[in-house]
Amino acid sequence: MKNILFHRTHTTQDELDAVATAIKSGWLTMGPKVMEFEKEFNYYIGSKNAVMVNSATAALHLALKAIGVTRDDEVILPTNTFVATAEVVTYFDAIPILCDIEYDTHNIDVSKIEALITKKTKAIIPVHFGGQPCDMDELYSIAKKYNLKVIEDAAHALPSSYKGTLVGNLPSDITCFSFYATKTLSTGEGGMATTNSNAYAKSIGINRLHGISKDVWDRYSGGGWEYDIVDNGNKYNSTDINAALGLSQLKKLEWMRDKRASIAKRYDEAFKGKIETITIKEDRETSHHLYVIKIDNRDELYNKLKEQGIGTSVHFIPIHKHSYYKKKYNYKNEAYPIANEVFDKSLSLPIYPDLSDEDVEYIIKSVLSA
Repeated sequence: MKNILFHRTHTTQDELDAVATAIKSGWLTMGPKVMEFEKEFNYYIGSKNAVMVNSATAALHLALKAIGVTRDDEVILPTNTFVATAEVVTYFDAIPILCDIEYDTHNIDVSKIEALITKKTKAIIPVHFGGQPCDMDELYSIAKKYNLKVIEDAAHALPSSYKGTLVGNLPSDITCFSFYATKTLSTGEGGMATTNSNAYAKSIGINRLHGISKDVWDRYSGGGWEYDIVDNGNKYNSTDINAALGLSQLKKLEWMRDKRASIAKRYDEAFKGKIETITIKEDRETSHHLYVIKIDNRDELYNKLKEQGIGTSVHFIPIHKHSYYKKKYNYKNEAYPIANEVFDKSLSLPIYPDLSDEDVEYIIKSVLSA
């Protein structure tokens, strides 16, 4: 029997050498490698600013702080997302306002956003599910009409593009990426915020390290020992070790995307007319971070594939179903019928560069014969 993990990060000697070099430099925390990674990432995306932090959660938190979210503000986001998207809103004693999703894409249903807007609404956080960008033009139109900020949760969307523009360089206020172990570019733990606003970038940069006016590298590389606390910040900085991993992974980012795309194509061809999958809209390109099928016997299939040595997962348990959020905000299950149906049916299959052709064929046959 095979043992196919749900995900395995693609690493080679390049990553080992990069990390070893960072360690041998004697500088382990945030330093020159972080700055180099920010510069190279920024160059790739095409935005004016990129700020590295230790997670996408941290990036989202500091993004909301940068735009001025405060107590009792409301932030609209899809219920079909990982808890971090809602969690960061609660850090401000603000309120996550959940929106239902589209059945075909699993992205936020933009047509349902306006009904959720009140005088307290501050921002919208679209989540690019599986890497497919949301309907951003329609979302920007709503945001402009009601003077709302847009913070993209692009944890899945590297590299993805919308109408020819890379996610991270769209006209949103801030875009937040994840470099977690399962993501399309991994630094183990890590995240990045990109923005074309110098003011937002400065706020995120200062608040990732306690609100200090200088970062550690500045103070210990000849910049002087004096510093000032100019804001009530957080300990969200990343390290040169993580950044070294990121630099190595960035060089093969598009190759890894193409490998996932080829696997997705094989799945599409095998499941066409037999198993329901997510629709990718013609005017956008996905990173293929996830490959989700929808079946009525989801849990039965999950267990059968597990017995055959195939790891799978479910993305996501909707926010409104989690006990803490349900009790705290009184979310009603019936308010999110599409998210509920999608959750009941969805199963994510393995899709990563290190899957062999034989692995992919084994997965396909196992799914179709279950």
